[in-house]
Amino acid sequence: MKMHGLGNDFVVIDRRAGGAVVSEVLARALGDRHMGVGFDQLATIETDSEADARLTFFNADGSVAGACGNATRCIARFLMDDTGRADLTLRTERGLLTAEDAGNGLTRVNMGAPLLDWSEIPLVSEMDTLDLPMPGAPVATGMGNPHCTFFVKDAEEIDLEARGPEIEHHPFFPQRTNVQFAHLIGPDHLRMRVWERGAGVTLASGSSSCATAVAAARRGLTGRHVTITLDGGDIDIDWRDDGVWMTGPTAHVFSGHLTAAFLEAL
Repeated sequence: MKMHGLGNDFVVIDRRAGGAVVSEVLARALGDRHMGVGFDQLATIETDSEADARLTFFNADGSVAGACGNATRCIARFLMDDTGRADLTLRTERGLLTAEDAGNGLTRVNMGAPLLDWSEIPLVSEMDTLDLPMPGAPVATGMGNPHCTFFVKDAEEIDLEARGPEIEHHPFFPQRTNVQFAHLIGPDHLRMRVWERGAGVTLASGSSSCATAVAAARRGLTGRHVTITLDGGDIDIDWRDDGVWMTGPTAHVFSGHLTAAFLEAL
C-alpha cells in the first residue's frame, strides 16, 4: 500500500498472512522513486501476541528507522477502518503505542514518553541535552529515534540540503540523527522543517514533530500542547503525562502487488 501523512509518504507491506521478510535490499529498491515505488519510510505490519499489530520501519537507504509517527498514524487508521474499531494498540521498537480515532477524519497516536537523558537518545557521551555544546545550541530528544532540534529566527532560510547531512552525521550522535529547524510563529504555534535520518528532506515527520514540541516546551518557548506547521501541513502535538500524543490526517493512496520480475531482479 502507498500512504502518506501530510506528504510524509510510505510504502506499507502487510505481512500478517505471511510472505517474505523485508530485507535492506528490498527496502532500498522500493525506496527508489524512479526504479521502485518511492517513499520516505517503508513499514511492515505483522501479528503480535500482545498488540493488534507489530510495526517495523525502514528508511529509504535500507536502514531501520526505529520510529515513524506519521506511518504509525496511517497504519492505525487503516487497521481501525478494517476492523471497525475506534482504538487499538501497536507494537514498535518503542513498545506498545495506543492509537485512537480523533474524529473528523483525524487519527491520534500516543508516541510514548520522550527520552531526555543523553544515554537514552543516545549521545556519544554525557552532556546537557537541552543545550548541546555545538553551534546553534540545539536540543537533543529521543522518540525511539534520535532528534536534534535547532530554534532559529526563520526556518525558511535554512538550507536543509546542506545543513541536514552535516548534522545527521555529527559525532555527538552515534546512531545518526533526525534534524529539525523551527521558529515560533504564534502562541503555541511553531513552523518546522525537517531532514530525516536515512531519507533526507521530507514534507513532514511525526516523530520530529513530537521531538520539536518537547524541545520547545523544555526551552520555555511554548506550552506542552502546540500546533506545528510543516511543509505538508499542520499537526497537533500534546505532551501529556502519559506520553506525547500526535493528531493529524492520513491518506491511503493505492494498493497493489509487486511483480515477480521486480522481486527476482533483486
